[in-house]
Amino acid sequence: MIGKTAVDNSLSNSVEKKSVIETKPKRKVSIPKLLIYVVLIAMAIICFIPFLMMLVNATRSNEAILSGFTLIPGSAIVENYQTMMSYINIWAGFKNSLIISVLVTLLSGYFSALTAYGFAFYVFKGKNAMFVFMLVMMMVPGQLGLIGFYELCKNLGILDTYIPLIIPAAASPFVVFFLRQYILTTLHPSLIEAARIDGASEFNIFHTIAIPIMMPAIATMSIFTFIGSWNNYIMPLVVLFSPEKFTLPVLMGFLKGSQVAQNLGSMYLGIAISVVPIMVAFLFLSKYIVNSISAGSIKE
Repeated sequence: MIGKTAVDNSLSNSVEKKSVIETKPKRKVSIPKLLIYVVLIAMAIICFIPFLMMLVNATRSNEAILSGFTLIPGSAIVENYQTMMSYINIWAGFKNSLIISVLVTLLSGYFSALTAYGFAFYVFKGKNAMFVFMLVMMMVPGQLGLIGFYELCKNLGILDTYIPLIIPAAASPFVVFFLRQYILTTLHPSLIEAARIDGASEFNIFHTIAIPIMMPAIATMSIFTFIGSWNNYIMPLVVLFSPEKFTLPVLMGFLKGSQVAQNLGSMYLGIAISVVPIMVAFLFLSKYIVNSISAGSIKE
């Protein structure tokens, strides 16, 4: 009887739970939230349309492009590619831009993080004055010192090399400022003191504690550093002279001024090839932007 009663009670409880689940009202989507989703989807479509136009026009002939826009790809991509390659070697420029952009991104991310860590957790003479000077340098356009920079590179004998494009770009005041503000809100000084008490060296603390915590911010700045280096046009145009060393933006500038500019399909194809690394960088690193922005929103 006791076992039967227990079974009956369990059956009744399960029936009651099932009835409660069945009678639970369905959650309805509110109208404001639905409007927000509609607006976001519309904005995403609007932002995607220029990229779609670029990809579609890269496969169409010049006459088809001038006749109007369509979402149907054409069949002239091979002709456009041959016309483009007859004037410039776009893959050589692609390789040169990729080498420069990757090196600039790696060096800027590491040394900017090291500088930001020093400004945040070390006390030394002239610290505040140096930091203020760095902030002032953020407001000075780089084009103002272009002539002086050219003369300096000429005296050092590093013109027509990648050194002027890589080494100076590794020192970015804005990246240092951003990483310093980020690490002040995410890394507590007591963690560094605990590591020092355990006998860890300063560089060991930086590489094992500071770098992992700063990775979201470093990844965020790496996106903008990579894009800025990839799209850099003025500096490579000034310091590079050999056509085989030209970067992709410089080659695209020559392409625009050549006879191939009359073939809009070749121009669209060259632009499409040039934006592929930027799209890949956003695809793999964009999630870190949200992490780095939201990291400072929670205070202890």
